[in-house]
Amino acid sequence: MTFPAVVFSIFLAALLGSLLHLWRGGSLVHLLIYLILSLIGFFVGHYLAYALSIRFFTLGTINLGMGVLGSLAFLGIGYWLSPENIT
Repeated sequence: MTFPAVVFSIFLAALLGSLLHLWRGGSLVHLLIYLILSLIGFFVGHYLAYALSIRFFTLGTINLGMGVLGSLAFLGIGYWLSPENIT
């Protein structure tokens, strides 16, 4: 991945995490958890697609489709496992 692709991927993953926080609400801790999970999920999805040679909605050097799916999967699992009241 090129540097602009990494920056765009970070921006997109942060956008997905922020949208979940906007939709479900929560504290600043929830926002940080969503951002971290989204970043990890996006890059795991991207590199998993790269390792398995899956091409699903690519944008330049980014496997955008699998990255978004990985991000959504990590966010969903993280939201499901997170306790309701994190202070």
